[in-house]
Amino acid sequence: MAGKAYIVGVGMTAFEKPETRAWQYWDMVKEAGGKALADAGTGYEAVEQVAAGYCYQSSTAGQRAVYELGLTGVPVYNVNNNCATGSTALMMARQFVEAGLNDCVLALGFEKMRRGALGGGADGGDFATSPVARHYGVMAAAHGFEQTPSTAQIFGNAAREHMERYGTTAEQLAAVGAKNHRHSAHNPYAQFRDVYTVEEVLAARTVHRPLTKLQCSPTSDGAAAAVVASERFVREHGLTDRAVEIAAQAMTTDTEESFTSGSCIDVVGKPMSRAAALRAYAASGLGIEDVDVIELHDCFSINELLTYEALGLCPDGASGKLVADGATTYGGRWVVNPSGGLISKGHPLGATGLAQAAELVWQLRGTAGDRQVPGARIGLAHNIGLGGAAVVTLLRR
Repeated sequence: MAGKAYIVGVGMTAFEKPETRAWQYWDMVKEAGGKALADAGTGYEAVEQVAAGYCYQSSTAGQRAVYELGLTGVPVYNVNNNCATGSTALMMARQFVEAGLNDCVLALGFEKMRRGALGGGADGGDFATSPVARHYGVMAAAHGFEQTPSTAQIFGNAAREHMERYGTTAEQLAAVGAKNHRHSAHNPYAQFRDVYTVEEVLAARTVHRPLTKLQCSPTSDGAAAAVVASERFVREHGLTDRAVEIAAQAMTTDTEESFTSGSCIDVVGKPMSRAAALRAYAASGLGIEDVDVIELHDCFSINELLTYEALGLCPDGASGKLVADGATTYGGRWVVNPSGGLISKGHPLGATGLAQAAELVWQLRGTAGDRQVPGARIGLAHNIGLGGAAVVTLLRR
């Protein structure tokens, strides 16, 4: 019988520039997982299964990582879904609990990366065999292929399409970066905590026009974790005061719509995000009008604007005005990326989705400190990976 699933403990490391510290991925997991278990007031011996997400480590890295938490012999599932890996691990943990298979499951996400721009995908950059070759083929047919970082290139081309189609301005794109850097100033876990004006964001080095460095997420090291528990576990362990319900969760992958238009806006995942959001709203009985705080996948500033439209914050083409008017920051209708988002908090691929969940749990508990969104009761997380997967999670307190 299907039951409810709750997040009862969260933890994460600070997100850092690669090679900042001489630590291994299992050190990150020991810290993040240990914090999550302590937050739940339970030990690793209570965990019945583990979903461990990462993109760049070797097979069974999940086992090596959790061995630092305990050697209890429980199943460990290694999860890889590109940049949506962390939320995919959370989704697996939720499914195990909702299905009645387990009462306590640990979801982990971690990544130890190299310095420099993120490449286009797997297989050593061989686009002939890469899972994202079809995506980049759509881009190349419409815009050619230049000698700039490939992910910045495909999102930069989506930005140019949005500007040409809707009149979105460079200043509106830069406003996303300025907002998220401003938010991260209050986040001790963020890789960057400097504040920039829109003018300073525009003046930064161009990565792929119109995107500047301060509108692009960095490579990062870090880990995050969540303990997911059943209603029975919550009741028996006295966790009601800290439990946050996973009200709904939905994952979608690419459909024909992603490729048939020839548009980079579609190929980078806007149709996937919209479909996942609609499914999550339908499953929960909630809508975007009920949401107070949002953590979304701003790998580049344009993706935040595309996601506003996909989630229903505004009609297509109106996202630039939405951010420029202050509707997505403190004092506006929603607070989007109070953590600083991927652009400023950082983006260790496997950890990102679970770090979003951690931020929302803190917000809904009212324990986010200087980042706190007043009165937050409903949170939404959006995590997307090219290749592709889009996950939308609704959390309720």
